[in-house]
Amino acid sequence: MSKLAVIYWSMTGNTEAMAQAVADGAKEAGADVSLVSVSDITPAQAAGYDLLALGCPAMGDEVLEESEFEPFFTDLEGSLRGKTVGLFGSYGWGDGQWMRDWQDRTEQAGARLFRGEGLIVNETPDDDALADCKAFGRELASL
Repeated sequence: MSKLAVIYWSMTGNTEAMAQAVADGAKEAGADVSLVSVSDITPAQAAGYDLLALGCPAMGDEVLEESEFEPFFTDLEGSLRGKTVGLFGSYGWGDGQWMRDWQDRTEQAGARLFRGEGLIVNETPDDDALADCKAFGRELASL
């Protein structure tokens, strides 16, 4: 059974709702899932999981949240080689550049990017978006 950590940062609750749906989908697939806010886990602890699903919304000028998530991810990058990582998050403006940049960093760190791209949702996830998040979790957990 895969050990999967769904690690997220959320200000408005949008990315948190996505994280919960990803975790629910992974549990449905039989994974051992830990759903945790980025402030409650260290990069070293995160590196101990078989699979990672990382969630962060676009902030500012389409960047990762800078006070908690960016430092966490920067410290985690050195431990990603060979790991399968799924990325997800919400945005309210722009065209998803934050996700493209994050995908590039993840791949440059040597990780296998799940699905080849991150899952993004504009604003508050509706029922269809939450279903997509659950499918994302199920598929990731099935690897």
